[in-house]
Amino acid sequence: MRRFKEEGVAEEELAALLEAGRWAPSGLNNQPWRVAVVEDRGKAEEVAACTRYGSIIRNAPLLVAVFLDHGASYDRDKDLMAVGAFIQNVLLAAHGRGLGAVWLGEILKEKERVREILEVPEECELMAVLALGHPAEEPGPGNRKPLDDLILKRF
Repeated sequence: MRRFKEEGVAEEELAALLEAGRWAPSGLNNQPWRVAVVEDRGKAEEVAACTRYGSIIRNAPLLVAVFLDHGASYDRDKDLMAVGAFIQNVLLAAHGRGLGAVWLGEILKEKERVREILEVPEECELMAVLALGHPAEEPGPGNRKPLDDLILKRF
């Protein structure tokens, strides 16, 4: 989803999304994810300037910037997977609540600048920005590779 209505996301909806993310699995239950919630249009505009997908950010009433907290980390590979699980849980919760969302990764090219804009501590590394809101259009059907194309081996 890349186009959103102007209507904001209610605080209860945001809490439900973050709660879903909070229950993502992580190694040693370290929960290494941290978030910066952006509703302020001025801050959103600064973040939008950090990516070629700025129009999506400008159109979204809510941004959730997701960070890996190196202070809570114990194994980078496992922690990256945990942060991905957090993000997936948030996206699934948004879909389940009828919200639209998109995972923006290209912005990582400017991760230090985004961290500075959002005044996040240096030990936190940007992993993604999620743009969220009420969909302004019906999502398309999407497409996926056939399952057989994804199976490497079967024993």
